[in-house]
Amino acid sequence: MNYKNELIKMNYRQVFIPGVILLLTAGGCGDRQSRSVQSDQPSDAQVITLTQTGCQFLEPENQDYQFKTTRADDCQQINATTSGDRQQHVQPLQLKPGEYIFRVTNRDVPYELGFYLRGEGLSQATLPKISGGGITPGETQEYRITLKPGNYDFSCPLNPTPDYPLVVQ
Repeated sequence: MNYKNELIKMNYRQVFIPGVILLLTAGGCGDRQSRSVQSDQPSDAQVITLTQTGCQFLEPENQDYQFKTTRADDCQQINATTSGDRQQHVQPLQLKPGEYIFRVTNRDVPYELGFYLRGEGLSQATLPKISGGGITPGETQEYRITLKPGNYDFSCPLNPTPDYPLVVQ
């Protein structure tokens, strides 16, 4: 699936969530314009911490494979030979419906990363989604979203990582 084309189809769209305005722009995960804007209002959002290293998010895989990468093409080659085995050990992230902050850190990848969370399969059209980029090495960014019940995937097409499952029920 070509996520960049999916995001381009979205064009510019504002999503309003109480206390938050998200501006989703064409270009998705790599677009520096896609950032969450926080208000001064208190929030009951739960924080989900995610750490990116070369070609993977650590938390869903429960193991740092210490892949060495200098560009996204490296991950495409690494994932072609390893993602099948790795995905067998990934457990879906289980959440309840509600407001969340996904706190994403680029631990040691030497290029900009991002975050892309969307509904799985045909649910992409009906479930909330969020994307953003510009996470440089050592930097952390937050992405706020209110999740509805359903099955989601999250990844970073810039790293690129496998699609990791997220179930909201």
